[in-house]
Amino acid sequence: METIMHSQTVSSEAISEDIRKRLRKFPSWVSWLFVPLAAALITFCATWIQIEDQLFTYRFFWVESFWWHRAAWFAGWVFLILVYLTILGLSNRHWIATLGTSIFLCIPAIICYFKLSIHGEPFLPWDLAQAGEALDVAGKSGLWISGPMVGSAIILTLLTLLACLLHSPKFTWKRWLARTVLSAAGVLFMVFGVFLQEDVTKNVLYISPDAWMQDRYYRNYGLVTAFFTNIQVMQIDAPSQYGEEHVQEILQAVEKNRSNKPYFAGSLAAKNPSAVEKKPTIIYIQSEAFWDPTDLPGVTFDQPITPNIQRTRQEMAFGKCFSPRFGGGTCDVECEVLTGFSMEYLPNNCKPYVEYIHGPTSSIAAFRKEQGYETKAIHGYYAKFWNRERTYANLGFDDFISLEDMKDPERKRPIDWENGLVSEQEMARQIISAYESKQDKPLFLHAVTIENHLAYAKENFSDAERVRITAAPEGVSEYTRGCLEDFATGVRDTDEMWGTLTDYFDNVDEPVIMVMWGDHYNPIGNGMNVYSATGYGSEDTKDPRVHGTPLLIWSNYHKEPIDLGTVAAYQITSITNDLYGLDQPPYFDLLRQEFDQYRAKSVGTVVEPDNSYHQNGLNPEQQAFYDNHWLLQYDMLFGKNYQNAPVIQKQTK
Repeated sequence: METIMHSQTVSSEAISEDIRKRLRKFPSWVSWLFVPLAAALITFCATWIQIEDQLFTYRFFWVESFWWHRAAWFAGWVFLILVYLTILGLSNRHWIATLGTSIFLCIPAIICYFKLSIHGEPFLPWDLAQAGEALDVAGKSGLWISGPMVGSAIILTLLTLLACLLHSPKFTWKRWLARTVLSAAGVLFMVFGVFLQEDVTKNVLYISPDAWMQDRYYRNYGLVTAFFTNIQVMQIDAPSQYGEEHVQEILQAVEKNRSNKPYFAGSLAAKNPSAVEKKPTIIYIQSEAFWDPTDLPGVTFDQPITPNIQRTRQEMAFGKCFSPRFGGGTCDVECEVLTGFSMEYLPNNCKPYVEYIHGPTSSIAAFRKEQGYETKAIHGYYAKFWNRERTYANLGFDDFISLEDMKDPERKRPIDWENGLVSEQEMARQIISAYESKQDKPLFLHAVTIENHLAYAKENFSDAERVRITAAPEGVSEYTRGCLEDFATGVRDTDEMWGTLTDYFDNVDEPVIMVMWGDHYNPIGNGMNVYSATGYGSEDTKDPRVHGTPLLIWSNYHKEPIDLGTVAAYQITSITNDLYGLDQPPYFDLLRQEFDQYRAKSVGTVVEPDNSYHQNGLNPEQQAFYDNHWLLQYDMLFGKNYQNAPVIQKQTK
């Protein structure tokens, strides 16, 4: 028996050695051909793990994701080859390089898969800073093995076994060192010279940031390229003078220059600051894509669009919110309003809710909570989007009501959204319900509507329900007219929501302040056609004319018309507090003083105190406020909170 087993072992070794000898008859470049093929197969397996059967949909993946973004996939493939060569140089074994490269890419792919399944987002660079929290969540979630994981494990095991048969490269130590160092240098160059360079990723790899849908971003550009290009938004340098001493100097100057004189003469704070002793309920409403289409030159409609807003205009403060975004970025605008943070200081296309707010962060919600307020947030979409579920908790909200919490909500505009979007009137009901169910204390409520989200199509409303255009300039295409009718109908619904809420809160027995603004403009129909053809704006999405959305500040206890002019989104909270004489943290006091110097600095535009705007930069005095604003913002968002700004520690369960 032993003789037979020994014979079989010898035979097996002989066969293996014979295969090795046969392989070694080929030129050495045959072994090197294995490297790019292995990198491609490892990429295939990692993508299969990440997106599962979507990988086998021809048009959805191979055309729209892979082929259309082939430059990004090529960059990821080159990077993986360099990783393989680096491991090969260190180990001098193809099987070790194959196994190491497989682990290097497939472990993140597995993490991507589970994160997409649990949270709806892939493995992101900033997750590395939350590894402990992630492991805790993973331990409680109950992980499982998917079919693509098993299939990929089989493929990569076979690939590693095949790599065992390849001969090891023979180099002198100098040549070995040179090859290893060059490969490692290539890895570093790809990271720092390609993936982290916005000009390269934008103009060479043709990558368009897509923080709104990170799962789509990873599917379109591949795990390697998507992960490393996301690091671009993490590169935040501290202001040159950042430190506790300078922070305190700024706060002392703010305190010294604080004025008891309100900015607007018609405000309650200016006329009768002690009129209301009880803390008012404060309701913020960010209305999706809200602006008044009747402002378009040459466009008329078959009915009034905003009769309720026009009716209440003589009893409220009214102006424009200068939004930092166009065509998206809803969460950026609400972040500016709630925190006073300006997007102007942050990298292009970053999303603070996703990338920066990972722990308790100062906001007006946290401050109001410290004052004894109950704090609630409402949004008519899923809680996971824009990371709101965790972000709202970090900003100090007690409760978050999302789409999952709404029972059979009314929905509209179903053409591009499955089952439609939660209507504006439904949001009015949700706001009233939240108010009526509050505890015996004032409420700070932040609501975000969604009915008017793009894209637009006239089929979203029946002919009988839809607002109709009666006249429009020749340059407005028929398709754009239909889309504009859809949008105008949604704005009419926003106006009805405003009417419902003002009528309701006019009849409650306690003071209520309601603030509503539009988050941004959108393309309607054929791109910017509706703006350029009417003369309302240009084809440039940075045109200041398509960044000023309506801003309404109303209360049931002070009804005076006040022309606010233009107010930056990050200034809305400080101006509301100024109108009604409400307490606020020192940071918002700085913003109020900044308002005396300029109304907004956003999208490269400066809005002056007289509401004129230009793109010529700031004068020295304005620049000083701008720099101090950034220093205090950095202190709260990235620094050590030397100013002791209000934050609410999350409760541990």
